Amino acid sequence: MKKLLVFLGNPGSMYKGTRHNIGWQICDAFQISGWQKKFHGTYAMDGDWILLKPETFMNESGISVREAMDYFKVKPEDILVFHDDSELDFGQILLEKGGGLRGHKGLKSIHQHIGSRDFQRLRFGIGRPSRQDMASYVLCGFSEEEKPQLGDLVAAAAMMARNAMQGQ
Repeated sequence: MKKLLVFLGNPGSMYKGTRHNIGWQICDAFQISGWQKKFHGTYAMDGDWILLKPETFMNESGISVREAMDYFKVKPEDILVFHDDSELDFGQILLEKGGGLRGHKGLKSIHQHIGSRDFQRLRFGIGRPSRQDMASYVLCGFSEEEKPQLGDLVAAAAMMARNAMQGQ
């Protein structure tokens, strides 16, 4: 049975390394080759897994997800979305199925386009801003205190996802 792994982020070098692109950073930890352009994004195959990086910008991620879902005939419950979550402390990683959209525009777009909240999510905590507005915060890089931990946390998120997708 095919599984669709969706890694949320924004295209363009100006967004690389930002909090909002943590999904793409986790995707890179999978070290998959053979990426192809399709579905308003890029995708690669790893056995029964389809890895998808929507390139529609966060607010329109659902367009890409719907196209891939239809093409590969994947059900909502066989989708795992990787995204940043400002409601979790930095580095906290939670895997859950369904639930609220928590104001995340990428999740809202996916819900709107696939008509379901029954997909799985890997929530990667980015913390909350102390002074700046949320939009500026998610589009900035990680702090100097956070950067040394980031590599290990991203690897842990990728391993957690691999285990979940293998049914462990």
